[in-house]
Amino acid sequence: MRALPVACALLLSSAAARADDNDLVLARLAKPATGTPGVVPDNQQFRSLTSELGVVFAPRNLAPADTLGFSGFQFSTEFSFTSINSDQPYWCATEESTSCATGFKKSSTIPTFGIFARKGMWFPLPSFEVGAGAVHILSSRLWSAQAYAKFAIQEGYQGLPIPSVAVRGAASRLLGVDQLDLTDVSLDISVSKRFAVEGTFSVAPYVGYAFLWVIPRSQVVDFTPGVSLKDNPSDVANNFTFSDQENIVRHRFFAGVKLKYYVFALTAEIDYAFAGSSVDDRAGTTMTCDMPGAAKNDCDATDKSGSQAAYSFSASLDF
Repeated sequence: MRALPVACALLLSSAAARADDNDLVLARLAKPATGTPGVVPDNQQFRSLTSELGVVFAPRNLAPADTLGFSGFQFSTEFSFTSINSDQPYWCATEESTSCATGFKKSSTIPTFGIFARKGMWFPLPSFEVGAGAVHILSSRLWSAQAYAKFAIQEGYQGLPIPSVAVRGAASRLLGVDQLDLTDVSLDISVSKRFAVEGTFSVAPYVGYAFLWVIPRSQVVDFTPGVSLKDNPSDVANNFTFSDQENIVRHRFFAGVKLKYYVFALTAEIDYAFAGSSVDDRAGTTMTCDMPGAAKNDCDATDKSGSQAAYSFSASLDF
């Protein structure tokens, strides 16, 4: 029996060591310094990359405004396909791209898989719901832990032409990367209306808006991972971090529909995030990173991320 846990540990360690197409290579967003030891990280590319990655991990609604009810419980599996602007230079920082040379290749869609549990509650307020789960970027070691709380301002008027309205706060925290801390915080509002069909199943279309904060924080990145500090102590100069930046703001609209029969439910949703434009206004400089001669590691970085669309699908059991 001892062989089983040992085998599992070896399997997990080997999986953790293996890089896949969607794993990050943040060292590519830096260049060797000129005339002095060390490297110069590109803060603007870092901001743009983490902005789009934040949208990939942004908490999805995949539910109408109605809560599950204080005795309700749901278990769901979810798939999402989120577009990225793969022709932009910051997306060379993945294993799939192999390098940042002109014409590098990167898929334009990132698929994710998630599992969630949700529970309706009567406290601290009636019509309250909480949920938690995990989302994984396929072909990578990247995971995020997610949780949310939703309050239905009004719900349950099934026989009247009155929609349900809810507000929700959600958070996502990146796991599996030692070079990057990435946190998403989302505040959204949704409106929905449930319709019964022939007394056998229900259809609940919904729409909403989400305000998304993306909070990136760099950890130490090794520009020359193939060089051992033990063999070459001076290589410590090639360890660097991207500067802490002001929070990134993205705006998202979403629409979807939930079909339910007995305890079985299918949900489809489309999200659209507008292009990023927030600026990291650094103290001590008025130069933007686009200006000629600007120090890429000490300039006002603008989020150059493009618009992104996400297509999500969920299968759930609602009890």
